[in-house]
Amino acid sequence: MASKQANKRLMKELVDLNKSPPPFILARPRESDILEWHYILRGPPDTPYEGGEFWGTVVFPPEYPFKPPAIKMLTPSGRFQPDRKICTSMSDYHPASWNPAWSVATILNGLLSFMVSEEMTTGSVRSSDGDRRLFAKRSHSFNVAQPRFRAIFPDYSDPQGPIDLPNMGEVKKPVASTVDAPSSVSLSKSHPITDTGSAPMAGRAAHAMAKVQQGQSQLSGSRPLLKAVFAGLGLWMVLSWLVG
Repeated sequence: MASKQANKRLMKELVDLNKSPPPFILARPRESDILEWHYILRGPPDTPYEGGEFWGTVVFPPEYPFKPPAIKMLTPSGRFQPDRKICTSMSDYHPASWNPAWSVATILNGLLSFMVSEEMTTGSVRSSDGDRRLFAKRSHSFNVAQPRFRAIFPDYSDPQGPIDLPNMGEVKKPVASTVDAPSSVSLSKSHPITDTGSAPMAGRAAHAMAKVQQGQSQLSGSRPLLKAVFAGLGLWMVLSWLVG
């Protein structure tokens, strides 16, 4: 059972998410349990996941926001093992690195950022781009065949095909950045990633991340809470995911 503080915090986050949904992300709690959240990530353009609909769970402890959640992806993606906990610095694998300022939105933005990278962790898998495109193509059919998905997302359970999320993050052209340096640094230039022994993310993943970051900057002007989170955490949040 959620503590009073966890219930209050998660209810506020639900209101905020409904008002200003992050690009390519939809999230809501199970009706009977505010601690069990379900999400849909839509694969960003110019990635092998484009058009895919990836469903998963974020299960919070009763002590939230002082303890981190468990994170899973249930839809086969070619990136994560289905229904297995994903190890990141924002998950219950690393409670020492958890920051109570992080929210459902920051967790799922971090997960999407990690998904379009090639970094490996517990719960991730390696697959070819062709396999990932095939998983993306089949993702909606997989989801709507699951009773739990239909119960949580009845409005996204049309067997004829996926429905666009409230904010698909489409950006017509690049917008000059006016935010502070920490959140305006391009992920493709972030060489600290090489501390893990792999090359900086480039090409397809960097292009996809640019689209996600552009969508986030559009939202930040109308949503003070997310703006503060992304300005404060900026690129560090994504990098901490990659080394988790």
